[in-house]
Amino acid sequence: MPSLKVESGHQDTVHAVVMDYYGKRMATASSDTTIKIIGVSNTSSQHLATLTGHQGPVWQVAWAHPKFGSLLASCSYDGHVILWKEGNQNEWIQAHVFEDHKSSVNSICWAPHEVGLSLACGSSDGNISVFTARSDGGWDTTCIDQAHPVGVTSVSWAPAMAPGALVQSGSNFFEPVQKLVSGGCDNTVKIWKLYNGKWKMDCFPALQMHSDWVRDVAWAPNLGLPKSTIASASQDGTVIIWTVAKEGDQWEGTILMDFKTPVWTVSWSLTGNILAVGDGNNNVTLWKEAVDGEWQQVTTVEP
Repeated sequence: MPSLKVESGHQDTVHAVVMDYYGKRMATASSDTTIKIIGVSNTSSQHLATLTGHQGPVWQVAWAHPKFGSLLASCSYDGHVILWKEGNQNEWIQAHVFEDHKSSVNSICWAPHEVGLSLACGSSDGNISVFTARSDGGWDTTCIDQAHPVGVTSVSWAPAMAPGALVQSGSNFFEPVQKLVSGGCDNTVKIWKLYNGKWKMDCFPALQMHSDWVRDVAWAPNLGLPKSTIASASQDGTVIIWTVAKEGDQWEGTILMDFKTPVWTVSWSLTGNILAVGDGNNNVTLWKEAVDGEWQQVTTVEP
């Protein structure tokens, strides 16, 4: 597919661009306080809607799985998380506004659809909140208080299927796992697991190989494969690949590379075998694990 230049129409910096499940529309978040919905094809793009309601820069947007309808979540410096619902085509309403956080909400991530409609949010107030839809249309809230006391920068859900679930004999039914990874201004990466309705830390001690703020974390899809993998990106210029073979083992960290410039974002392919890295030199590089376990750069994405 040839590269397509898309004019966002924003009046200020664009912080996030996310494609919907079918790759037909993208949502963009900007410092101009708005979200734009843009229709894209191989050859063209068109502006479909502008969503207004935040009072500060919008840091992230996230599409819910289409089985829950046409739903989009956004988070902002204003401390609010807004759920947007599409009624008639390209007509969006604010379905819900969460005002639980006392300062900037920096990161949002929908749970795997097998878990249900759940949204994790990380904030500069140090807390992580998880909002879960009830059948009556209301929302339940669980909170990880002071997950990273100096501020949460990023959250990412674990796949619903536990590592090795496909290879265990007789496991024709699996209970979805509910786990999160978070990164923060305390330079650490932490894993959380939901036990009996309460979130508990699931790694001891916290994963600490970065020497500056963790800017992004991303839990790789595992498709039931025998290990869990997380990527973390930091202000210190490094990306670290964390792996654990089975529940209860210690996480091991390997430096993917020192990029010598802050690394802002990491994102996995749907199959979990290719990692995209966005760094402060405006480069996007793609990485793949070789047979011997070494990570190799596959390509650079040309702007």
